[in-house]
Amino acid sequence: DYHPEYKRQDIIDHIAQYEGLVIRSKTYLDGEVLNVANHLKFIARAGAGLDLIDLKITSERGIEVFHAGEGNRDAVGEQAVGMLLCLFQNILKADREVRAKIWDREGNRGVELMDKTVGLIGYGNNGGATAKRLSGFGCKVLVYDKYRDNYSDQYGTESSIEEIQAQADVLSFHIPLTAISKYMFDADFVKGFTKPFYLLNLSRGEIVKLDAVVAGLQSGKILGACLDVLENEKLNALTPDQQIQFDYLTSSPQVVLTPHIGGWTHESYNRINEVLVRQIQAWQDSL
Repeated sequence: DYHPEYKRQDIIDHIAQYEGLVIRSKTYLDGEVLNVANHLKFIARAGAGLDLIDLKITSERGIEVFHAGEGNRDAVGEQAVGMLLCLFQNILKADREVRAKIWDREGNRGVELMDKTVGLIGYGNNGGATAKRLSGFGCKVLVYDKYRDNYSDQYGTESSIEEIQAQADVLSFHIPLTAISKYMFDADFVKGFTKPFYLLNLSRGEIVKLDAVVAGLQSGKILGACLDVLENEKLNALTPDQQIQFDYLTSSPQVVLTPHIGGWTHESYNRINEVLVRQIQAWQDSL
């Protein structure tokens, strides 16, 4: 059954009859929903992030949870590099100026990605795909992943957060939103960097405190930011402080913003669902 029109109460009213549920990025499965899902055996998340699902309850209830992190990893890697190139080469600024008949070569002199040291926080599907693409630019890639051991490979070198803060020209987040990672990037995190750096966030908005980004940009500690996600993506419901931060970011030529489209391509749309089908089929076969 396909019900894209369902609101939260509709899900609560009807979920008891289903053994499987497939969701995208706007369906929150907390205790209120899961506690009435009496026959639910699996949840398939058409995407990478699982912060929409109360994993403690699913574990206690024996509900299998599938996600398709590998389905959109290539799209995320390309988005990360694309945003960096837009920022480094002033592509968006130059495009606007040429359209306005301003031909300013010197004012749009760029910075090369070649030979930069890039620190990746999170080295799973998305982090790995990003590192692979950065290798083509001759970047030195330092990677940190709290949940892995001995994960250096031909594209990235296992490092500590402190090593990344000491060496990185670019910092990029590729981690899920958890109680540990929420607001991981704050003013103290910025202070830990030895030199000014560029920031990318293509993971979850609440990992990065926007007031820390604004303060870093104003002080020069952050040279530029590429943000595909924001703390509050409901732009018509920003708090007064969030509105101030948003206004600063949207007016800054040092910032590239996109509407949570990292991983959102025509190819990944199909691939995500193919990945989920394979996982569900393998699970069924194992029963």
